[in-house]
Amino acid sequence: MKIALLGYGKMGKAIEALALERGHQIGAVVDDASQWPDQEQKVKGCDVAIEFSMPSTAVDNIHRCFALHIPIVVGTTGWYDQLETIVEQCKREQQSLFVASNFSIGMNIMFDLNRRLAHLMSRYPEYKADISETHHVHKLDAPSGTAITLANDMIAANPHYNQWSLCDEVWIDANGAVDNNKSTHPHPQVEANEIPIHSERRGEVAGIHSVVYDSAVDTITLSHSAKSRRGLALGAMIAAEFVQHKQGYFTMRDLIND
Repeated sequence: MKIALLGYGKMGKAIEALALERGHQIGAVVDDASQWPDQEQKVKGCDVAIEFSMPSTAVDNIHRCFALHIPIVVGTTGWYDQLETIVEQCKREQQSLFVASNFSIGMNIMFDLNRRLAHLMSRYPEYKADISETHHVHKLDAPSGTAITLANDMIAANPHYNQWSLCDEVWIDANGAVDNNKSTHPHPQVEANEIPIHSERRGEVAGIHSVVYDSAVDTITLSHSAKSRRGLALGAMIAAEFVQHKQGYFTMRDLIND
């Protein structure tokens, strides 16, 4: 399989290394919009594109791959306000699109457990839900797409909640202290029907997500901690192998249940 890498940061490089290990080829690399004119024909010659760029460029990269009729796997988050429109276009034009907020197999098992737990907890409103996520300082969007997926799944399964809110975004500097110049508290007050999300950016943390249900008598915690980017890279590679000969819109639930 020949792969186009759209975004050549740490994730792009991790995917490249794993792709070569699995016997695939890298046919094109686009790390900046200015490189598209030189790389477009190379991308067109690829079997699939894997997109890990920036929220500001992800949608444009998707449109470019649709124009070339190249299946695309998208790991960039922070653009989901346009997801519904993109999915409609994908189906209308018979394109191939695979989107996931987190490609880790372990994290997707947590998604499933989170949905089941949320359903169970709907019977016990005395437990208050809370989500926290921690990532490396290079991740600019907050909350993470993974945290948003967790929150939306909880809302769908538990009628006591109908929205989520980012309560605080805390940046930790190299000395382990809170960077007050970057840290914000956009929504410190939480309504009863809201799920609060707490975001932290610290060092080179690959990704930690926790769902907490707290009551006066005990606390239930569901948590996932990524050890490196390799798990995400592996999931993205498996997604690319899965989608290359398919048409339509796919997520990790399609892959896991295939």
